[in-house]
Amino acid sequence: MENKKTLVIGASANPGRYSNMAIQLLRRYNHKVVALAKHKGKVGDVDIQTEFPVKEDIHTVTMYVGAERQLEYYQALLELKPERVIFNPGAENFELADMLEIKGIETIEGCTLVMLNTGQY
Repeated sequence: MENKKTLVIGASANPGRYSNMAIQLLRRYNHKVVALAKHKGKVGDVDIQTEFPVKEDIHTVTMYVGAERQLEYYQALLELKPERVIFNPGAENFELADMLEIKGIETIEGCTLVMLNTGQY
């Protein structure tokens, strides 16, 4: 599987959270991970940062925050120009998806965990 550097928005140090499980599974599949949240923390060997990454070569963004909390990331995501953005269940956002698609960024409504475990990532 090709390494797809992934930005996880809504990362959590809580092992019961899906974003945490996704970070762990991404690392198990040897993907580089950049984790972003409101609070610093750590998931395995990944530090959770509180500043949006700039000038990073991000292939995929996987979203674990609801649409109302995504507003602050709109411009940064458009400037980041990832290959795709995955809206996990509960994070669907048609407005942002339309903005991304206009810029040629693929959007997927799906589950990162399922995609990884079924070879669709």
